[in-house]
Amino acid sequence: MSTPRPVLVVDFGAQYAQLIARRVREAQVYSEIVPHSMPVAELVARDPAAIILSGGPASVYAPGAPQVDPALFDTGVPTLGICYGFQAMAAALGGTVTPTGQREYGGTRLTAYPDRGVLFAGLPAAQEVWMSHGDSVTAAPPGATVTASSERSPVAAFEDPARRLVGVQFHPEVAHTPYGQRMLARFLHEVAGIAPSWTPAGIIEEQVAAVRAQVGDAEVICGLSGGVDSAVAAALVHRAVGDRLTCVFVDHGLLRDGEAEQVEKDYVAATGIRLKVVEAADAFLAALAGVADPEQKRKIIGREFIRTFEAAAREVAAERPVEFLVQGTLYPDVVESGGGSGTASIKSHHNVGGLPEDLSFQLVEPLRTLFKDEVRALGRELGLPEPIVARHPFPGPGLAIRVIGEVTRQRLAVLRAADRIAREELTVAGLDRVVWQFPVVLLAEVRSVGVQGDGRSYGHPVVLRPVSSEDAMTADWSRLPYEVIAKISTRITNEVPDVNRVVLDVTSKPPATIEWE
Repeated sequence: MSTPRPVLVVDFGAQYAQLIARRVREAQVYSEIVPHSMPVAELVARDPAAIILSGGPASVYAPGAPQVDPALFDTGVPTLGICYGFQAMAAALGGTVTPTGQREYGGTRLTAYPDRGVLFAGLPAAQEVWMSHGDSVTAAPPGATVTASSERSPVAAFEDPARRLVGVQFHPEVAHTPYGQRMLARFLHEVAGIAPSWTPAGIIEEQVAAVRAQVGDAEVICGLSGGVDSAVAAALVHRAVGDRLTCVFVDHGLLRDGEAEQVEKDYVAATGIRLKVVEAADAFLAALAGVADPEQKRKIIGREFIRTFEAAAREVAAERPVEFLVQGTLYPDVVESGGGSGTASIKSHHNVGGLPEDLSFQLVEPLRTLFKDEVRALGRELGLPEPIVARHPFPGPGLAIRVIGEVTRQRLAVLRAADRIAREELTVAGLDRVVWQFPVVLLAEVRSVGVQGDGRSYGHPVVLRPVSSEDAMTADWSRLPYEVIAKISTRITNEVPDVNRVVLDVTSKPPATIEWE
């Protein structure tokens, strides 16, 4: 299987392009993100199956606002415009975009005309959609039929079936537009005629062939972090090259309860991968002694990781000359680093502190076209243990940045126990997949007055930070049921020595980050 023709999502800014690309993938169609500055000739040279013009923060009338070259619509490529992309499309095609001064933000009542086109066929005439715009399309382009309107948008959608052009003023990619995913699928499958063939099994087949072609008969090494990205990347490469892959797991003593054992036992049992374990907790803790500054902790952990991995890599290379290094780079990493030129650097947040460029390995990145949810689907298809596949994102420096203050063996033990309880209760409540990430933070430099037993206690507070997100670029605090929070709090204060207070962080991102440090 070769990589299918892509649906190109043209990025006009804001946060929409990645979400649109993910929704296209959910319709089992391959997508890629490209900048709005890409010339039409270059877009066409990519041989797209369709093009989607994303939303963006600008007004089409603002000086320097990105525009759409009208030549795009003479290429014959099926095109969907969304929000700003819809307005830029309408203007380029000869329609009218008017700064009405009447904005539509948030949930909006839409009146659809299901008998006028493909997108709304069979859907309710009255439905809720998510709007975010100031200007409005007040006249559809010549040849286009108005297929929906709203109170402040007389042309909220149009279709030009002869040229396979579709536009919508609202955001079908967000969950607040209930029929949005169905509309996207209709554009992809019915208007553009793309078969839903982007599946985990097909991706594995494609990537195994690609790795074999890249690596040949050479030896490969991979640094396992304990997270899902490196675990799936290694399993994919192992399927391609077998015993010519050696994985190195540096146990720095900063993982959560049971995670090191999962890598050393469950993962190896499921994959048969050759694993070299380096027990380095003592060295990492010694280097962290007396250090409270979070940035300094990160630098120390990164430095120690590099030294440890280099030594392990040299030992592996002495027995089996290694030419390639596997890295779990994901598509958002590629996009956020400028789209990737084929020379992507090592992910610093993936391998703790980053690996030095002079390791002289060629990179193998089998996940660089995938989003996190696709990586999890691949992990399940590859037969990896569910606790690894479903693991929440976890920072490379581990629990060191969830201990606020100096990191010691005793403080790590306290945090591990509290974290284990929080994760257990989340699982019992069936909320693992509702929460994107659940940092548990120990305020190690703070003493809280409490009453435990018959006397006063001076223990540490623990902070619960459950957040919901789709890509970690933005996040909101998870509204967990009170009874779940109460159970976690009761168990922590009863079962974890030195903790006498549990608090809940109810801050979104922005303004706060997901992690405290």
